[in-house]
Amino acid sequence: MNKTIFTLTITCLCLNFMACNSIKNNDFEVSEKPNIVFILVDDLGWSDTSFMGNPVYETPNLDMLSNESVVFTNAYAPAANCAPSRACIMSGKNTPRHGIYTVGSSERGQSRDRKLIPTPNTITLKDEFVTLGEALKQNGYTNASIGKWHLGKDPKTQGFDVNVGGSHAGHPRSYFSPYKNKNIKDGKDGEYLTDRLTNEAIDFINSNKKNPFFLYLPYFTVHTPLQGKEHLIKKYKTKINGDKRFNPKYGAMVESMDDNVGRLLKTLKNLNIEKNTVIIFMSDNGGLASVSSQFPLRAGKGSYYEGGIRVPCIIRWPNKIKTFKKINSPITGLDIFPTLMDIINDTNDYKLDGVSLAPLLIDNKALKERTMVWHFPIYLQAVSPEKEEARDSLFRTRPGSVIRKGKWKLHEYFEDGGLELYNLETDLREQVDLSSQHPEIVKDLYNALNTWRLKTNAPVPTTYNSDFADLNP
Repeated sequence: MNKTIFTLTITCLCLNFMACNSIKNNDFEVSEKPNIVFILVDDLGWSDTSFMGNPVYETPNLDMLSNESVVFTNAYAPAANCAPSRACIMSGKNTPRHGIYTVGSSERGQSRDRKLIPTPNTITLKDEFVTLGEALKQNGYTNASIGKWHLGKDPKTQGFDVNVGGSHAGHPRSYFSPYKNKNIKDGKDGEYLTDRLTNEAIDFINSNKKNPFFLYLPYFTVHTPLQGKEHLIKKYKTKINGDKRFNPKYGAMVESMDDNVGRLLKTLKNLNIEKNTVIIFMSDNGGLASVSSQFPLRAGKGSYYEGGIRVPCIIRWPNKIKTFKKINSPITGLDIFPTLMDIINDTNDYKLDGVSLAPLLIDNKALKERTMVWHFPIYLQAVSPEKEEARDSLFRTRPGSVIRKGKWKLHEYFEDGGLELYNLETDLREQVDLSSQHPEIVKDLYNALNTWRLKTNAPVPTTYNSDFADLNP
């Protein structure tokens, strides 16, 4: 849609909205526009918090939040690494729509090890896409992005009024000041970045407490480099006691993140705005297996086994969500955009790839079963092969697609035509390939996958790489 036409359309919708005290939206009523706080943690694994059962890393504030929220136990990132997942969340569109499949080049690893020429990667979310920030801004929200952006030079070109720390950078140069980040002023030497971002977030909330605001808080933590507060590192060294499944620096970073979530929650409560504030907490992808074990899931960040794409997710809105429980229905980060549009009664057709969770959250209406697809027509090299549990030791993943429907999950790999079928109800670790035992299920899922690829114009690489070692014995 042309952005000028979009702006005029949304402005009219916004004026109509403000003219009403209460608007009926589908099956639930929206009495006033809520504040929105979206906390997106970088590389936090599905089971790396105590509310998700981790026996070592302590997250008491998230535990408390989870007890007052809906917790999704089958939540998925739209992609297995940072930039594509964030592009999907911000645009509401799956990877073939915007072409961001990875960070940087799609030609990862050694050329001699790549059988196919991968699809070229896009590194910036193009202006033609209406972002979540732009849609909320046109509905009267004041928006801040505080933390990692990773989709361009400045989120202020994509619907945000405030940018603290956001750029094309995928990780911080230091978690301690001086930060060497042109979009955040250095604090006192030794100031911790996660604390600083939360200070900025609290200042933004205090400045905008009387009007609807959207706080997008994409913490850099717990992405590498692993740098935590020394007293917490010492604490976890003692607690872990040499157990190689866990990492004391990582544990320190997780706990600091949780401490700052607690500060944020306290601010909302003290300002008496917590009841009409939607809080969304999730991770952009699975945890890095080379840093901390993603057990009971297989593999980790960069892989399309469960460890790379399954993430923690909490949603709270005291004014409207009255039932606190764990929900097993699969959801994805693509659902955030349509859910928030539903909540604020924006009826514009953004042609989003996710579904609204609002009827489920507010009226306990079950989600319809649907297929979920991940498409990765490129290569991502291995970091720690012995920990990553990939199909081979050279790459966390090779070009392919993955589809999930119900309990069944099918992997397809383009190099060798390999198909793997897993029953996630009985085999969460994806250890037993059932493709030979259930050919009819493989056929149905494969047909659905092909239909999806045609619908989305998803590129499938087919050109052989002349450098490939097997072609040059």
